[in-house]
Amino acid sequence: MTYTKNGKTYHCPVEAALEVIGGKWKPLILWALGDTVMRFGELQKGLPGVNAKMLTKQLRELEEDGVITRTIYPEVPPRVEYAITDFGKTLIPILQALCNWGAQYLDIDEESAHRCTGKTAKKK
Repeated sequence: MTYTKNGKTYHCPVEAALEVIGGKWKPLILWALGDTVMRFGELQKGLPGVNAKMLTKQLRELEEDGVITRTIYPEVPPRVEYAITDFGKTLIPILQALCNWGAQYLDIDEESAHRCTGKTAKKK
């Protein structure tokens, strides 16, 4: 059986999920955003190694899939903010489980695991 969403065909739900959040940067972007609103520069600083072109591409894909929102404010210079949608927030427990699994794999304590990329500069 096949499934179609946004013009893409999938053979199983796992394939669709990996299409939406797969890759090196998408999970880290979502983890960095958590329940906060961030600007492009904040995200880029919180994700060492990502270049502006790749970050822009990944953010656009996440927005197209309804996982994040992009709000543009009509100011000079323009201000753009990113936030996770309610639908996107359903991914947080999955990312938390990945963080915990990664901590076990790296043999580090749970406290250190919560200092993953992007989490240190986070404001609640």
